[in-house]
Amino acid sequence: MASYSSFTDLELTNLLKSGDHSAFLEIYSRFQGLLYIYACKIIRDENEAEDIVQEVFLYLWDKRSTIILKSSISSYLYSAVRFKFFNLLDRKKIRTDYKASFQHFLDQGEYVTDNYIREKEFSQLIEKEISALPDKMREIFELSRKQHLSRKEIASRLNLSEKTVKNQINNALKILRGRLGIVAFLLFLLNK
Repeated sequence: MASYSSFTDLELTNLLKSGDHSAFLEIYSRFQGLLYIYACKIIRDENEAEDIVQEVFLYLWDKRSTIILKSSISSYLYSAVRFKFFNLLDRKKIRTDYKASFQHFLDQGEYVTDNYIREKEFSQLIEKEISALPDKMREIFELSRKQHLSRKEIASRLNLSEKTVKNQINNALKILRGRLGIVAFLLFLLNK
């Protein structure tokens, strides 16, 4: 039987497709060094270049029976190295983008979390103070501020005059302003 080193690339490719391990080893020995040099030139990192070449050959062996070559095995292998290089660049960009995004979150996260906690505590304080209002005043105030009804709609719903509704809302606002303080009260009004 002839030595595999005397076979052409096309003959080796056909043997590879039929699962011939020796043909694969011959292809590996013919192209591994050249592909490594090529990968080093485009990647400029010897370890990553070696990893890419190994991945290409692993893929070649795994897909040997289904691989369709439109040109020579050497063209296929060089293209595969280039493709793996572009995948590596994409992964690095994604990692860099993720790292930057995560760092931004870490930088801003504490501030956002603190604001969220303060806002939640402030909302609870407001709700507590609203619930402490006299019943009728609280009902009118909630219809105005939470359900966004007009004075006329509230008056109609509760069988009151619009003037009474206006007075009750104003009284509720005065009480809340006194209990919450002016800064908190202004924040409350701006958030509504």
